[in-house]
Amino acid sequence: MTDTTNPRTTNPRTTNPPTTTALVVGATGTTGRRTAAGLVAAGCRVRAAGRSATPLPGTEPVRFDWYDPATHAGALDGADRVYLVPPVGDPDPAAVMLPFLRLARAAGVERAVLLSSSAVPEGGPAVGLVHAALPGLFDAWAVLRPSWFMQNFTGTHAHAESVRSHGTIPTAAGDGRIGFVDAEDIATVAVRALLDDRAPDADVLLTGPQALSHDEIAAVLTEVTGRPVTHQRLSYEQLRDRLATQVAPEFAAMLAGMDLAIAEGAEDRTTDTVLRLTGRPPTGFRAVAERELAART
Repeated sequence: MTDTTNPRTTNPRTTNPPTTTALVVGATGTTGRRTAAGLVAAGCRVRAAGRSATPLPGTEPVRFDWYDPATHAGALDGADRVYLVPPVGDPDPAAVMLPFLRLARAAGVERAVLLSSSAVPEGGPAVGLVHAALPGLFDAWAVLRPSWFMQNFTGTHAHAESVRSHGTIPTAAGDGRIGFVDAEDIATVAVRALLDDRAPDADVLLTGPQALSHDEIAAVLTEVTGRPVTHQRLSYEQLRDRLATQVAPEFAAMLAGMDLAIAEGAEDRTTDTVLRLTGRPPTGFRAVAERELAART
């Protein structure tokens, strides 16, 4: 399936002035640190926001906590655009995000790029409410709705930990396929959305080059790592209860429900968005697994 939400077909080229300052919320996370690095490479001043104010090359570390409003104004100082990663595991992120976004607008932020999910439409649950509010708050905006990250199997995600510890990927997704996407590709699109003044306001659906089942993911990981990896098939209830030991019960139920939707085909799709917006095709899972796992050894 081809994404038609964004008709731009030009290669990425930024038109931002040298004084551009971007606040990257969640700057040490999977997409945040990659986006921050891309912005620095493009010559943008980057304020890297996180709870620990961890230094990143070429950035200005600033302390930021979604749940500590006292950190918000200082983080926004001088920023005219912002990359937003919602608070992890919060079933109602709008409660803390919308007050911050109103403050950001009042402080002079003109462009906002929100990381959402392919499974959450505008006005939908959780971050979908933030998505719906964005156009009324900022002169320029984009909502990136990537499919599941390929890095879920190679980084610090629970799936990756399970692969390393037990050689299993526990899901309730059955035979459902997902257009898994490389976080590097997401970050490249995020940089363009933040810096290119020609980029239109858009709801952007991002996937990798092919939709894969968890059995196929496990087979690739087996080949790349040289160790057996299998897909552990769980029921909705089993997955929900397992996740409830890690996140709030209502959030666990929502995540388990997403797996059921995957089983029914909700994520069995690919888009050409990465190619159209970056000028290069999206990276395949085998290449990402080889790259990411080699970097960890």
